[in-house]
Amino acid sequence: MTQKLFSKNFILLILGQSASLFGNFIVKLSLSMHILEKTKSAAIFAGILSIATIPTILFSPLGGIIADRTNKKNIMVLLDVLTGIFILFATILLSENNDIIIITMLLLILSILTAFETPTVQSCIPSMLTGDNITKANAIVNQIASLSYFIAPMLGSILYTMFGLKNVMYISILFFFITALLECFIQLNHCTSYSNNNLFSIIKHDFLYSMQYIFKKQTSIFKILVFTAIFRFFVTGITIVGLPYIVRTILSLNAKYYGAAESALAIATILGSIASVVFAEKLKIHKLYHILCFIGLFIIIAGIAFIFPINAITKYGINIISYCGIQISVTIFSIFAVSYIQQKTPNHIIGKIMSYTSAITLCVQPIGQMVYGLFFDYFHNKIYIVMIITGIIVSTIAISSSSFFKTLK
Repeated sequence: MTQKLFSKNFILLILGQSASLFGNFIVKLSLSMHILEKTKSAAIFAGILSIATIPTILFSPLGGIIADRTNKKNIMVLLDVLTGIFILFATILLSENNDIIIITMLLLILSILTAFETPTVQSCIPSMLTGDNITKANAIVNQIASLSYFIAPMLGSILYTMFGLKNVMYISILFFFITALLECFIQLNHCTSYSNNNLFSIIKHDFLYSMQYIFKKQTSIFKILVFTAIFRFFVTGITIVGLPYIVRTILSLNAKYYGAAESALAIATILGSIASVVFAEKLKIHKLYHILCFIGLFIIIAGIAFIFPINAITKYGINIISYCGIQISVTIFSIFAVSYIQQKTPNHIIGKIMSYTSAITLCVQPIGQMVYGLFFDYFHNKIYIVMIITGIIVSTIAISSSSFFKTLK
């Protein structure tokens, strides 16, 4: 019997995640714009983002353990309610004199909550679905979330320009409470894990068991995570730090242009997700290195635009097209890689494995952000050097990874 993809639980999950991500996108875009406008420095901007990533890395393993040992629905509801409450407190406390401190603290708190939410949500899909439906479900979650990502930057940039940071934060709170309400109606089978051991013993046991599974039983998972981490170092530096710095500082364009750029990337994510669904049975894991090659190529094209004496809007257009190409490639790779890991992992440890997946791949992200923050500040008059060299390195690593990916089934 063919399993139904769009079950009630799955529909509620994607609707809830869409609302949650919409709230996340508009508030984080506004916070980013405020930091860049206040500091006008890629290094400071990257430093704050990097610091905010560290709690996710540190707490993700604990988040995975909780996801496997407690009721996933209750965890998701609690996390979204807490997110709304913390943003509310930050909005009330925010002032001209303490804005950078409050924003940094809020980003740190949101990072901690993300460490618990990501493995919980990712472990829900294998609990609802099986086989190729897992790949399709991951792609659909990306598509639905990308609709939020498409609308949020445009709306967020308009709201930020018209009404300011605080009002955007108040609006985002509403979306988190809507998410929590939707998640209350999700029904998941839950088997409580009983243990006479103390919390430290449980964490130690689960950690060692998960590491043994990744390093010894399924070494292909570890190798995929290593390649993902390497690419994440370069790609997050170029995108998370590079794109807003290029649009707002190098090209001196206003927040609406950055909002439009983020929305264009959302469309690219949707296209990448659609491609993942269409080619779910044709594009196999052993061909993924081709996708990684395209990432390097698009980074090179984005850099070449800054060599020629063309106007800011033309450079902006070339970079948007290039970054969209990067986003499509990253989306396809991410969906297939995550689906591969989920299918290779038993349900009773899926939360822990997905949390370690996040932790391992995130480890290099703050380093990449800080390094590229310094690069963009130092080479702000010759930004093409950073882009082209990065593209060449990424392409070279992608080609060298072909022998590994060809061994995967």
